[in-house]
Amino acid sequence: MTDPLFDTPLTDRLQLALSARADLIERLHAEGTDAYRVFHGSVEGVPGLTVDRYGDLLLVQTFHTSLADAQLAELEAFYATALPGLEVVYNDRSRGNSRIANRLDPARLAVAETPREAHELGITYRIQGRHEGQDPWLFLDLRAGRRRVMQEAPGKSVLNLFAYTGGVGLAAAKAGARFVVNVDFAESSLKIGKENAKLNELATRPRMIKSDVFAATRQLSGIGQPEVVRGKRLPPFPKLEPQTFDLVFLDPPRYAKSPFGVVDLVHDYAAIFKPALLCTAPGGTLICCNNVAQVDRDAWLDQLQRSARKAGREIREFEWIAPEADFPSYDGQPPLKMVLLRV
Repeated sequence: MTDPLFDTPLTDRLQLALSARADLIERLHAEGTDAYRVFHGSVEGVPGLTVDRYGDLLLVQTFHTSLADAQLAELEAFYATALPGLEVVYNDRSRGNSRIANRLDPARLAVAETPREAHELGITYRIQGRHEGQDPWLFLDLRAGRRRVMQEAPGKSVLNLFAYTGGVGLAAAKAGARFVVNVDFAESSLKIGKENAKLNELATRPRMIKSDVFAATRQLSGIGQPEVVRGKRLPPFPKLEPQTFDLVFLDPPRYAKSPFGVVDLVHDYAAIFKPALLCTAPGGTLICCNNVAQVDRDAWLDQLQRSARKAGREIREFEWIAPEADFPSYDGQPPLKMVLLRV
């Protein structure tokens, strides 16, 4: 594979990216992290190609164009020398809905489905190159958010919304939070979160709540979640007592629709932001994420500030949290936007 603009061989691109991360990788290893991105193709010359290390696994993914056999062989040969001892799994997600499309021969499939462990900031996570879902069980660009949660969490109550496999909640518990709640609708994701918790020594075990986030936050915030709306009975949901938290982490998907509400990060972030804000104790902290590249971060922040005022909760101060250096951006405006709000 060559870059269409610069006609640079793939191997040269991979080497440049790895060299640029040398200091970062040394720091990460020193703090107990062996999970990081080694090639971020959208910025480093091959759009749609990502290469991530998770412990002894090298996960290669394509999102625009499939790798030819010769190109995959070139990539594997490079990393066999540059990062020896890692097993490679290739997931081609260049077709509709980013579904994994490429079949693996039995030997490679066995490698892909082997349970593994990866480590970040001294925390152990379960990893597999392939499983029933599509996405890796640990999103590496969110490391900066988990790092900040560990700084904020000691002694505090923490609510992790759209928790997925519970990485943020696990980081909070590891850092000494006194109480942690993870909320997600997917039982399969929460199961991995429970397994992750068992892999680590924790003073407190995160509570896992299988629920639509709208239903959970409306109850916790005191707004309330009716069982019948406009004459239609909603699906069953866990009944929760009102409770506020010192630290709330909100990482919603780009778009999701359920009987309880619609998550739309482009057109209506406020719909999910308001109940999350009302779950945050006065004087507390709310960390919000928006992973849509087309959303301007300053316009988004302005929307959050206006939504907070309408809810009667002023944002006292804010701080941007940037992804770490293994996720470079052209202009300092990465697709994943994270902002810490003091409310």
